[in-house]
Amino acid sequence: MLWNDKPYHTLDYELKKNYGEKIYKIALDTDMTCPNRDGTCGVRGCIFCSAGGSGDFAAKKTSEKISIATQLESGKQYFHSKNIGRHFIAYFQAYTNTYAPIAKLELLYREALDEPSIVGISIATRPDCLGDDVLSLLDKLRSEYHDKFIWIELGLQTIHENTAVLIRRGYPLTVFEQAIIRLRKISIPVIAHVIIGLPGEDKSMMLETCHFLARKGIDGIKLQLLHILKNTDLVELYRKKTFDILDMMEYIDIIISCLEVLPPDMVIHRVTGDGPKDLLLAPLWSLDKRRVLNTLHQEMRRRDTWQSKTCQM
Repeated sequence: MLWNDKPYHTLDYELKKNYGEKIYKIALDTDMTCPNRDGTCGVRGCIFCSAGGSGDFAAKKTSEKISIATQLESGKQYFHSKNIGRHFIAYFQAYTNTYAPIAKLELLYREALDEPSIVGISIATRPDCLGDDVLSLLDKLRSEYHDKFIWIELGLQTIHENTAVLIRRGYPLTVFEQAIIRLRKISIPVIAHVIIGLPGEDKSMMLETCHFLARKGIDGIKLQLLHILKNTDLVELYRKKTFDILDMMEYIDIIISCLEVLPPDMVIHRVTGDGPKDLLLAPLWSLDKRRVLNTLHQEMRRRDTWQSKTCQM
C-alpha cells in the first residue's frame, strides 16, 4: 500500500489530497507557560523539554504588541525559496497553548483563523489543560470557521506510568483518555505526540504505546526521536550513561514496527524530528533528516512493508 510514493500516510499526502497543493506549518510563540513550569504541577518542565518549551523553531514574539498576523507573515519568509502554494497552517507550538485566560485564547485563535492564507490551526497542549471553557471555545470556533480546521496536539509521549513519572509528564494516562473522549464529542481531531527512545523503554514498550493509540482511534500521530538538548534535566541522565541512545538503524527499525501497527487512516505527522543544532547534544545523526527519511523509505521497501501491515483492529 502506498500514499503517493510513501509507504505510510503522510501529512503531506493528506493535505495535498484535501487542498491540492503543498501546505507548510508556521510555528508560533504566544508567550504561554505550562503547569509543569509555573508551579501548578512542577517548576522544571518535562526532563527533555528545552527553555523554548518545544517551540525552538517558533516565530518568536519579542513584544506583546506583535500580532499573530505579523508572526505569520514573518514565518512565511522561511518558505520563500520553496515551491509552495498560497496557504499555511498556524501552529501554536511553544509551551501549553490552551493554558491562558479564555479571552486571550479566543483572541489568539481568531487572529490566526481570520488570516486568509491560513487553512487551519493546530494547537499543541496538555490533556490536563482542556477545561470546559476551552472545549466550549473550540466548539464555537469550529462551528463559526466551518471552512477551516482546528486540531489539538496532545503530548502523550508514552502510556507507561513509570516512564511518565521519570520524565515528569505530570498527569496519568486516564487524563489523556478522557481528553480524547471530550474532544471527539465536539469533533476536534487529535494528534498524539510519542517519543521514541525514552529512558527505560525497550522496543516492546514503545510498540505498546502505538497499539494503544491505534485502538483509541486518534486522527494523527507524531513519532519523535528523543533528543538530548542542552540545559535540560535529561542531560544529567545522559552523561551518567543511565540509558542508551538509539543509533539510526535501531530507530528506523522501531519506527517501521510502529508504522506497521497503526491503522491506514491515521495520519503520520512526523517520523523523526528537528533538534536545534545549537542545543542538540545527541544523537547527532538526527541532524541529517534527509538521510534518515531516505534510509527509512529504502528499508521499508526492502522489507516490503507499509503502515497498517500488521494492524489488528
